[in-house]
Amino acid sequence: MRVTLAQTSPKLNRSNLEEVCEIIDKFKCDSDLIVFCELSLNGYLLQDKLFEDAWNIDELEKLQALSQDIDIVVGAAIKDENSFRNAALYFSKGRLLSQHNKVHLPNYGMFEEARYFKAGNIFESFESQFGKTSMLVCEDLWHKSVHIDLIKENPDLIIALVASPARGFSDDGLAIEDKWYSIIKIVARECNAKLTFVNRVGFEDGLGFWGASCTIDEKGHITNQLPRYDKVINTFEI
Repeated sequence: MRVTLAQTSPKLNRSNLEEVCEIIDKFKCDSDLIVFCELSLNGYLLQDKLFEDAWNIDELEKLQALSQDIDIVVGAAIKDENSFRNAALYFSKGRLLSQHNKVHLPNYGMFEEARYFKAGNIFESFESQFGKTSMLVCEDLWHKSVHIDLIKENPDLIIALVASPARGFSDDGLAIEDKWYSIIKIVARECNAKLTFVNRVGFEDGLGFWGASCTIDEKGHITNQLPRYDKVINTFEI
C-alpha cells in the first residue's frame, strides 16, 4: 500500500480546494491513498467565516472525480442543515465513502471549536480497499473512551487528521510533539493497526503548526516521518 502524506499549510479561504486537487492530480499515479490534515479545505481559525466558507458535500465533485484514481482523505468544515461540522471525508471510486464528524471539540485556551461547530456523537469503521478503516480528527484521540471504542472496532488502518499548534518549546524538543507521538503509538499498539497521522504546518493569527506527519506500524513504531514546520508531500510504502 502506497500512502501519500500531504503536510500542507491551508489558507483561510476556499482556494484550498484548488490546491488540494492539484496535489492529488500530481500524486494519483504513484499512490493508493492521499491524506490531508484537519480542515485542509478551510484553514483552522474560521470562526464566523464558517457562514461563508463551509462546504456542502455536493460542492466537492472534483474530489469525487479524482477518487476514481486514488483514495482521498481531506478535512473540511461541512454544512449540516443549520449547523457546521469539523469533518474528515473519505472519497473512493467516485463517491464519498465515509464522513467522520469530530466528536471532541476543544473549548479551552486558544481553542474555541465548540463555539462554532456541532459535535459528532459516534465512532465507527468502514470497509475501504485497505481493510477496516477508522478516521479521527485531532482532539478525538486525546480521550481514553475513544481508545476503548477503537479497540472494539478493531480496525486495520487508523487515519488521524490533525491541526496541532506548536507549544512547549524546550532544549529537548517540542512537548506537544512528544505527547502526540506517545498517544498515536499507544493507539496503534492497542488496536494492532497501522496508523497514518497528518498534521498541518504554517501560521494563522499567531498560531504556528508543527507538522512532523508520520506513519506508524502495528507495534507502535514510526516507519516514516516528515520534517517539522515545512510544507512537504511525500509517498511511502506501508
